[in-house]
Amino acid sequence: MASRVEMDDETENKGGMWVLDQKLDQPMDEEAGRLRNMYREKKFSALLLLRLAFQSLGVVYGDLGTSPLYVFYNTFPKGIDDTEDVVGALSLIIYSLTLIPLLKYVFVVCRANDNGQGGTFALYSLLCRHANIKTIPNQHRTDEELTTYSRTTFHEKSFAAKTKGWLERHASRKNTLLMLVLVGTCMVIGDGIFTPAISVLSAAGGIKVDHPGMSNDVVVLVAVIILVGLFSMQHYGTDKVGWLFAPVVLLWFILIGAIGIVNIFKYDSSVLRAFSPVHIYRYFKRGGRDRWTSLGGIMLCITGTEALFADLAHFPVSAIQIAFTVVVFPCLLLAYTGQAAYLMKNKEHVSDAFYRSIPDSIYWPVFIIATLAAIVASQATISATFSIIKQALALGCFPRVKVVHTSKKFLGQIYIPDINWILMILCIAVTAGFKNKSQIGNAYGTAVVIVMLATTLLMTLIMLMVWHCHWSLVLIFTGLSLVVECTYFSAVLFKVNQGGWVPLVIAAAFLVIMYVWHYGTVKRYEFEMHSKVSLAWILGLGPSLGLVRVPGIGLVYTELASGVPHIFSHFITNLPAIHSVVVFVCVKYLPVYTVPEEERFLVKRIGPKSFHMFRCVARYGYKDLHKKDDDFEKKLFDNLFLFVRLESMMEGCSDSDEYSLYGQQTERSREGLIMKSGGTSNSVDTTISSVDSIVPVKSPAHANNMTASSGQASSQTDELEFLNNCRDAGVVHIMGNTVVRARRDSRFYKKIAVDYIYAFLRKICRENSVIFHVPHESLLNVGQIFYV
Repeated sequence: MASRVEMDDETENKGGMWVLDQKLDQPMDEEAGRLRNMYREKKFSALLLLRLAFQSLGVVYGDLGTSPLYVFYNTFPKGIDDTEDVVGALSLIIYSLTLIPLLKYVFVVCRANDNGQGGTFALYSLLCRHANIKTIPNQHRTDEELTTYSRTTFHEKSFAAKTKGWLERHASRKNTLLMLVLVGTCMVIGDGIFTPAISVLSAAGGIKVDHPGMSNDVVVLVAVIILVGLFSMQHYGTDKVGWLFAPVVLLWFILIGAIGIVNIFKYDSSVLRAFSPVHIYRYFKRGGRDRWTSLGGIMLCITGTEALFADLAHFPVSAIQIAFTVVVFPCLLLAYTGQAAYLMKNKEHVSDAFYRSIPDSIYWPVFIIATLAAIVASQATISATFSIIKQALALGCFPRVKVVHTSKKFLGQIYIPDINWILMILCIAVTAGFKNKSQIGNAYGTAVVIVMLATTLLMTLIMLMVWHCHWSLVLIFTGLSLVVECTYFSAVLFKVNQGGWVPLVIAAAFLVIMYVWHYGTVKRYEFEMHSKVSLAWILGLGPSLGLVRVPGIGLVYTELASGVPHIFSHFITNLPAIHSVVVFVCVKYLPVYTVPEEERFLVKRIGPKSFHMFRCVARYGYKDLHKKDDDFEKKLFDNLFLFVRLESMMEGCSDSDEYSLYGQQTERSREGLIMKSGGTSNSVDTTISSVDSIVPVKSPAHANNMTASSGQASSQTDELEFLNNCRDAGVVHIMGNTVVRARRDSRFYKKIAVDYIYAFLRKICRENSVIFHVPHESLLNVGQIFYV
């Protein structure tokens, strides 16, 4: 009996479409569970798993694999004084690769993916589903019924519940968490700039090794030409050439591993003693501060680790683990050990250690493969940048920019033109401005270590709230990660004046843009929430303003999932007329990676049937795209018609009408109205008594056949015909154009942020009408000013 009551309580908070569907056909628990499991990680055969592991090499490990091109040079930019330092540096590289990429990321962090999606925003989305920390509170209980809205439950007295309560208690903690995510995102964007710069410049440097007399400017020019070509080809996507990536990267790993084995036995096999961690202690004991600052170069061996997590895409975690442990990790260890063996006998060649250590007979083939591997690594990082900006855009943390879907097969392959050209300009500026790998490496290291710190802090919350790990395990993971990463961070700080300032400046610029945009978005949502009006007010406008209904359908776009938006009341106050059919359309993004097509739309009726007013909520995940929005309009009307059919079928099974003839609502009809208007009582005034005072809707084709005194609901056929006639008469898209301005008594920094930065971003970003492909002749903008 208790379970029945609980079920009824939950039902009241779900959409009308869902309720009707449940009454018609209630699925068995087994079938519902099968549908939900479709979006969880699948079981793969051994052969398919190996194939996926092979493919992941080209997408995930390109950046990490090209690090041997520049690590030793950035570790010893002033040259090597003692060959024992090479052994100490190699020991640091070995244990850095073991602790960070292998243990932390491949076996722990990658398991925290959001249905296969990685990156800082994926972690943030997981946290948003387990705690009320989203700064734009536009979620509803019906959203939790999505098959992709997976989350775990915990006891109210558990440590996870205490952590959840601690986060939710103060808005400042939510904002701090958001700032942490934004900082990590900005540093990933920095990776998208520095990875192509240092990888391509290091690969192009091989030309100078074979032609010592060549000017460094020629190498820089070759690198710039390659970068321009790389960014210019982005709009084609990687779908057509992506099949080449995995073979190129696999061949690259095999080559560097084989060259490493040859060099170990050819030059000095004693470097294998670097596997003993005692050489790390001796390394720091000999050198003091210089050895400490050299950590900024050593940490470049783990660059690409964050891109590994951000580029998870649709690869299962087990495939990522197999590829790293079987191919990537052994080959990288062999490559670094081989270079160290070479430097033991040729310490003066540290600036070009990789190319100098290549046997002459295969020099040019390796140079070509190295250049291709650098391009693949750059492509992977650029794609990760596009992906994380799309996630930021969906969660209201980035200005609206054009997003192009480059593949019909893969959802995650996108191209953002504006960001692409900004990345290209900054990347060329960094390459041509610094001209050497040392300063670019310092900048690159700063960006990488800050992203890792942000991931560690987010993972601490994930382990507590999502995985429900014991606090001792969380303490061990967080402690070890912070010790290693803070050590690297302290070393990077010494190199801020040697190029490390560049990512800080770039990140600061993007952080200001993202935070100001998010602040403006939140304030606009709060304005709509506080200024929304009750349905009773709308209905009461009939006799006072002579409200009339004109043929057609009006789609009123709003960010509210419940209540009547202020733009609509503003519109009919100045122009006392509404369309024959009014649909309030709310397009909102949820903290899930995707919303299945069959669950995208929620449709509800607002008020009595004779008013023909509906609400439609279109829900998207952060990976979903508006591909064709004429298709969006078609799907909206298909779901609207389906709702009318289902509602009519339920009426035939009901023993009473939902609304009375004269507008006096029964207790049941009042509850139904509240439920259909968004699940909260404050969105609808339950004391409606003037329902029949509004001018009745007249169909464009049958205006003379309908009278104002008719209060009974029309049949299914009549209403569907009426809706079709209204649709044929024309669809008008009504959108709000809210201008946000700072109050006169605001502080100067708030005026700069709102009146200049946010206003500029609003001016240059894409309008909602462009995103939805609304025809200009069907667009009606309603302007209003809001002061914050």
